[in-house]
Amino acid sequence: MTTSRMRGRILAAALWLLPLTGGAAPPSDDSQKEFRFRYSEATVAELQAEMAAGRLTSEQLTGEYIARIFKLDQGGPGVNAIIELNPDALAMARQADTLRRQGRVLGPLHGIPVLLKANIDTGDKLQTTAGSLALAGAPAIRDSTVAAQLRAGGAVILGKTNLSEWANFRSTAATSGWSAIGGQTHNPYGIDRNPCGSSSGSGAAVSANFATVSLGTETDGSIVCPANANGVVGIKPTVGLTSRAGVVPIAHTQDSVGPHGRTVADAAVALGVIQSRTFDGRDAATGSVPLGWKGRSRPTNIPTDYTKFLDPHGLKGARIGVTRQGVDSAPAAVVAAFDAALAAIKAAGATVIELDGPNGAGFTFPAPAGETLLLEYEFRDDVRNYFATRSGVPMAGKTLADAIAFNNANADVEMPFFGQDIFEQSEGLAIGADAAQADFNGMTYNQALEIDRLSGVNGIDKALQAFSLDAIVAPTDNPAWVTDLLYGDHFVFGSSSLAAAEGYPVVQVPAGMVFEIPLGISFFGTAFSEPTLIRLASGFEAVTQVRAKNLPTFAPTVPDDHITGTKLERPHHHKQSSQTNSDPQRHL
Repeated sequence: MTTSRMRGRILAAALWLLPLTGGAAPPSDDSQKEFRFRYSEATVAELQAEMAAGRLTSEQLTGEYIARIFKLDQGGPGVNAIIELNPDALAMARQADTLRRQGRVLGPLHGIPVLLKANIDTGDKLQTTAGSLALAGAPAIRDSTVAAQLRAGGAVILGKTNLSEWANFRSTAATSGWSAIGGQTHNPYGIDRNPCGSSSGSGAAVSANFATVSLGTETDGSIVCPANANGVVGIKPTVGLTSRAGVVPIAHTQDSVGPHGRTVADAAVALGVIQSRTFDGRDAATGSVPLGWKGRSRPTNIPTDYTKFLDPHGLKGARIGVTRQGVDSAPAAVVAAFDAALAAIKAAGATVIELDGPNGAGFTFPAPAGETLLLEYEFRDDVRNYFATRSGVPMAGKTLADAIAFNNANADVEMPFFGQDIFEQSEGLAIGADAAQADFNGMTYNQALEIDRLSGVNGIDKALQAFSLDAIVAPTDNPAWVTDLLYGDHFVFGSSSLAAAEGYPVVQVPAGMVFEIPLGISFFGTAFSEPTLIRLASGFEAVTQVRAKNLPTFAPTVPDDHITGTKLERPHHHKQSSQTNSDPQRHL
């Protein structure tokens, strides 16, 4: 089958399947004009209260989300965050309603529509492609662990979100939000703006109210960056808190699965549902034994409900360390927005300690200098192991070398804008039987592990202890840039690497607006400190209400003021004079 025919078949079998189930068909042109979404910004708790009172059914809610997706994602401004809808979504919703009528509510997400990033396996009719035609064809054989937990909790798996192909790990020149299957995802705050990170569709979809919550994945920034850019909350859990089994990998030492939500409360609900309460034999990091090179054990008292840590006064009495992470090199408006967020933290009763910057205590966070080698070394083996779990797709049972060859053979659709230098560098590492033999710029894999382990010990952990801190706050990323398929992403600053190498948790929360574009801050802590981070983030959210005051407008471009020019008037038509001027300079 040719590439174009393959791509056409996958797309035809994706988003447009749902109307054939006899449920909610895409609205007609006339109905689109009258369409009003009754549940915009509704929280999990509010929706559960409506369903418990009999004023709303899961089927009705799911149908309304579907109608909104067809209006705003496929039509209208064209956010393009959804790569595929679940043809069984309405059936799942009806089943949730039936159970509720029988007095059986399976969990806090019972009947709630949830979207999953397209690199998370679902053992149903949905594809798991990571955005690449190399994984298109047949669905995954079984659910990922997080998808199975959603099903067990009564959630409605609404569909899959678009992503940066291969979780943004194919090329250093990649554009966030683009995949060969899904095309380019856009930002609901400004359609010309980038949604950021590999979980771009997950963040954009929740921001646009296409589902109540969504799941994304992060290796270094791919949950928190989309949350920042799209004005939502993102929780990147401690590595091992949520299982990565059945997720297209980058690297097992850093990969994590976490939620996007419009509020801290919604993200906290989702985290409680998807976390691994017991050991998952498909993911060693979920065990109670020491977590490999990180040298720490999984606590035995991990909460099952993170909503109990929500506190509108959560910042009162807290000690917060601040690292500026390059924000001072950004435009003045960005710096001012971050400083305003710090002022709000102080006003809420927290003590703020500047760790670096011109007024800081001189603390230096070490760079994770071994991260590139670590990720590329692990990717080659981890992706091969994942390919072995698939059937009916081009990469079933294959290797990274086969994926590189596939991309070269289908370069017209897989690589129209950027190449696969990361793939090639990962495949080309001189990896021997012993990790000590893996050489990359004079560094072995084992050396890279030690460097990155120490970046946590001498970074977040050291700062927390030295200054008696509850958490560390940093600007998440620069505001979203205009999508650029020619030159790729435009990162100015970012803080996710503070927690990436050591696998520590982050909670990102909207903090301000810069020219109608969201800016967020991230709360960092040590391993399994999610309860503390959720308390602090919910306290910040309660006193600032940035998201509630600044909803997406789906504007074609932002900012949209002070950018128009003068109004030109057409020159008048005059009869040409019978006398002509022969001076050639008069015609220049």
